[in-house]
Amino acid sequence: MLPLGASEEFIGVGAEIGVVLLLLTLGLEYTAGELLSGLRKQARAGVLDLVLNATPGVVAAFILGWGPTAAVVLGGVTAISSSGIIAKVLGDLGRLGNRETPVVLSVLVLEDLAMAVYLPILTALLAHHSFARGSLTVAIALGLLVAVLYVALRHSDKVTRLVFNPSADRDDEVLLLRALGLALLVAGLAQRMQVSSAVGAFLVGIALSGPVAEGAQEVLRPLRDLFAAVFFVFFGMQTAPADIPPALLAGSLLALAGVVTKVMTGWWAARSAGIGTMGRFRAGAALVARGEFSIVIAGLAVAAGIEPKLGPLAACYVLLMAIIGPLAARFVEPVTRSARGRLSRS
Repeated sequence: MLPLGASEEFIGVGAEIGVVLLLLTLGLEYTAGELLSGLRKQARAGVLDLVLNATPGVVAAFILGWGPTAAVVLGGVTAISSSGIIAKVLGDLGRLGNRETPVVLSVLVLEDLAMAVYLPILTALLAHHSFARGSLTVAIALGLLVAVLYVALRHSDKVTRLVFNPSADRDDEVLLLRALGLALLVAGLAQRMQVSSAVGAFLVGIALSGPVAEGAQEVLRPLRDLFAAVFFVFFGMQTAPADIPPALLAGSLLALAGVVTKVMTGWWAARSAGIGTMGRFRAGAALVARGEFSIVIAGLAVAAGIEPKLGPLAACYVLLMAIIGPLAARFVEPVTRSARGRLSRS
């Protein structure tokens, strides 16, 4: 409601660190083998997720008469879930050990990998670059992504030794600074190459294994909680209250469609993994939240002057989904049990 002046830049940087830490600590929960297995099993679910959830945004842009470029932008806004919000919700609800959580993470990673292709294409499209220059940008981004993924999967022991020397006594300060420094370095390189910084941080977490992963989780948790809070403050600062009412109807319809399509995605992905009914609903509800990626995509389009009304609509949509997502994840179990009980009695 009130301008904060000089603190805005600091809060913006803090928010980026918050997303990096959320995804780093999430990656520490899983091994490289689990990641690779999940990606192989959920490849079809990832494609279904992107198609189902991009469609409402694309259709809405054409209905509003905004043209194909705006349709590509709004499709990206509606397609990508918020890794930061979902990571926080899963941790707060104590669901990191649930059977459906690897399915949710596989879908999120596939979305982030798709973003590594989408963002360079979108940037080239907004800047009206030639096909050759746009292709070079995409190739560089994909090359960096493959390199980081290869190191995470094949040389995790070497990455672990960068952070912790098993022959030395554990020093929490050194472990904290090395793990954080490595995550920020990789995330920064990824972002510089138009790849999601969240992907880089997640892969660093995957690459760290054994006792060092457990120790890193312990020392990073307080820092993660602090900067995760800063991320949500920053997200709120990006939304001007006066922009919400004119876009509320269209944003609400898009949000309704987004809830349905994400629940369908999570249900199908969890069902394919042999998970029970309750786990399928939990997976679908967990994927509902949208956040940082959607804001980034909309911000690129607004800066390029594509469509003045796109920014307020995207802000309204993301605000609704950022609120609905955690609530859906929290209440999906009692609502599902109640509905199943009524059906069994009827």
